[in-house]
Amino acid sequence: MPLPELLDRLLTTPGPSGQEQAVAAVWREAAAPVGEVSSDVLGNSWVRVPGTASGPTLSVVGHIDEISAVITHLGDDGIAAVRPVGGFAPHTMVGQRVDVLTRNGPLPGVVVARVQKRRRGRSEERKPVEYEDLFLDVGAKAGDELKELVRIGDAAVWHGAPLALHGTRLASRAIDNRMGCYVALEAARRIAEQGGSPGDFIAVAAVQEEVGDFAGSRTSAFATGPQVSLAVDVTHANDVRGGEPEDEGSVVLGGGPTIARGPSLHPAVFELLYETAEAEKIPFAVEVTRGTTSTDADAVFLSRHGVATGLVSVPLRYMHSPVETVDLEDIERAVQLVVAFALRLEPGLSFAG
Repeated sequence: MPLPELLDRLLTTPGPSGQEQAVAAVWREAAAPVGEVSSDVLGNSWVRVPGTASGPTLSVVGHIDEISAVITHLGDDGIAAVRPVGGFAPHTMVGQRVDVLTRNGPLPGVVVARVQKRRRGRSEERKPVEYEDLFLDVGAKAGDELKELVRIGDAAVWHGAPLALHGTRLASRAIDNRMGCYVALEAARRIAEQGGSPGDFIAVAAVQEEVGDFAGSRTSAFATGPQVSLAVDVTHANDVRGGEPEDEGSVVLGGGPTIARGPSLHPAVFELLYETAEAEKIPFAVEVTRGTTSTDADAVFLSRHGVATGLVSVPLRYMHSPVETVDLEDIERAVQLVVAFALRLEPGLSFAG
């Protein structure tokens, strides 16, 4: 299965939290043939496909920002200090090539860790790498040269193109959650090709999910006013060493998308997703949440007077790393599930308790 062109473009365009402009422009360009495209002051983007009847309006939300490092200090030695924007384990950044997003364009650099001195003749355990041990080297010879190249607040994203693995597996940075933006827009495109769903279909590329306040999904939900919403995101695959399927359910690559079930998600939306997947013979798994979901669904669920919200996720290995790994067939099945769900939102359908 080849990597879809749009997903490839989304994965290779930088867009850290708060600086999503470039990748949002790619998404809006692809959305233009699908329907009416809108954006807001925060940088959210959405496209609306008009419904064919008076069915409930559905929004499908993916977040378009990615985790990054940010420059916090420029040293006199030409080395910059960096800290995380979004969550990554410090050791995953050590030795990585990055693109620094400067006002003059991308600048290559490498992230290294503070050298730990070891006394000769002693076997001392090395301390784990902490965030304060991370430094960025762009090749500057001294502090004055460094200040000509970068500024405090410049973000750095992992460098490298998506890597096709065996079969239908793919490794890349930013699959979390350019994948969700791709699924939302591809579902909108297929709905438009079929002439529309019973209610309006709104695909959303939301900003600033990775920094934890869900600013993009919160404000876009207020602006678009859906009656029903699906967040599409990634979830930890636990078919890896150390995985714990007994904690939240068995989630495996190639097993299809997951449908989340928990207190911050609408039970009727879960049931309709479940019935839709069974009827369409789409492989899926149920993922259990015991509180909030830590996805855009949490903000949409509480928008205005409340929105009937569900969560569809795609299994992902090695989340928040430069080698996030996904199965392309799971992404395609997520698109199929979203489309089939939208077509079942007939006039008169109510999610009121």
